Amino acid sequence: MWIPTELFWAYLVAISLLTVTPGVDTLLVMRNAGRGGVERGLQDGCVTSVGICSGLFIHATLSALGISVLLVETAWAFTALKWAGACYLIWLGLSSLRQALRRAPEERSEPEAAGVRPSRMKPLTASMAFREGLLSNVLNPKTALFYMALLPQFIDPAGNAFQQSLFLAGVHFVLAMVWQCALAVLVVKSRRLGVGQGVKRTLNALTGGFFVAIGGKLATQ
Repeated sequence: MWIPTELFWAYLVAISLLTVTPGVDTLLVMRNAGRGGVERGLQDGCVTSVGICSGLFIHATLSALGISVLLVETAWAFTALKWAGACYLIWLGLSSLRQALRRAPEERSEPEAAGVRPSRMKPLTASMAFREGLLSNVLNPKTALFYMALLPQFIDPAGNAFQQSLFLAGVHFVLAMVWQCALAVLVVKSRRLGVGQGVKRTLNALTGGFFVAIGGKLATQ
């Protein structure tokens, strides 16, 4: 191993605590796992997690190459990244709120339920789930700041910084995938137990409100 054992175990504890802390990634996985039905829920949630976790390697690479430092120290570049991330989070939030306001088939009037001018949300494909997860992670300046500040603390200066950064990102990838896929399983199981549409809509509303609030806070910081 390129990284001293004591540094690795310290990193493992820190990254595990970070992984299980609820945040945007957690809510996005749960949102997508509960969006496409019981059959596709697990797939959608796990593919979203793959997208999120793939973004970790991008942040690790930028951190190792020093681009993250340059980005943070260049005011206009960091502002552009911050606004892009904020707008994307707000867009995700509004999508969830729109889904929360959409009535289920059994709640619609009889003509609507019979198929008159139905209003259905576009199904979530694997590519869409992956893209949502990847963009959510890559466009989050807080993740860039975290990797810029945290990773150097656990890298041995005598070794190859780039290889160590990718290795640590790989550890984070595995932990986050296990945790987020477990959350997707819980969401799917809750639907199999017959969680009502009212609960689903409430969760969508809470998730959407959280995304919009975080996006607004990010834009005004």
